[in-house]
Amino acid sequence: MRITIDVERCVGAGQCALTAPQVFDQDEDGIVTQLAEPGADEEAKARIAGALCPSGAITVHEG
Repeated sequence: MRITIDVERCVGAGQCALTAPQVFDQDEDGIVTQLAEPGADEEAKARIAGALCPSGAITVHEG
């Protein structure tokens, strides 16, 4: 799994940080940041966070 983030698209909704707090956080402006690559136990949460992102700023690439 690989995650890409388009910070220009991020609207600061925070769904990512709420869904996968071990993987995502928000900076002082509310923009998504990636804390770490998801471990096997966090991959499902990272996928959900990407799907919930209202602006499509998070893309989860499988493989």
